[in-house]
Amino acid sequence: MPSPILPVTFHPRRTVEEVEEGQILAPKFGADGLIPCVTTDAGSGEVLMLGWMNADALRLTLETGEAHYFSRARQVLWRKGATSGLTQRVIEARIDDDQDAIWLRVEVAGSGASCHVGYRSCFYRTIPVGPDAGGALRFSETARSFDPVAVYGDAPNPTQL
Repeated sequence: MPSPILPVTFHPRRTVEEVEEGQILAPKFGADGLIPCVTTDAGSGEVLMLGWMNADALRLTLETGEAHYFSRARQVLWRKGATSGLTQRVIEARIDDDQDAIWLRVEVAGSGASCHVGYRSCFYRTIPVGPDAGGALRFSETARSFDPVAVYGDAPNPTQL
């Protein structure tokens, strides 16, 4: 019989030693109530996206085992894949040394893509550095994994100008 899911509790941040070396979860959300979350593919290690979580998104992610984020553009909590079906099942969740950043290792349903533009990773372009600095961005993914219009239809684009 599986264990019941316990509600996730965030503890107060009392001492540096407890935050850095202790076994309690005491995340530090920014002044805007958000914490950054790097999400990678559990199999390949490829960075899929950088998202933001508020306390509710982090709590739901840990309790359900599916990635939830907070959209800064739309100011709403969202479950990754709710519209596209490209859900992210959490394989492992980590927190950094001072507990102000999250790292999720996930398996992505469907095509394995995580980017609303249709690419596998949201980091589908490289920026020239060194002697080529200032040059044109280069596509590191040569083709989209899915057609965003077919998947999202007339849903508003989250990219803000």
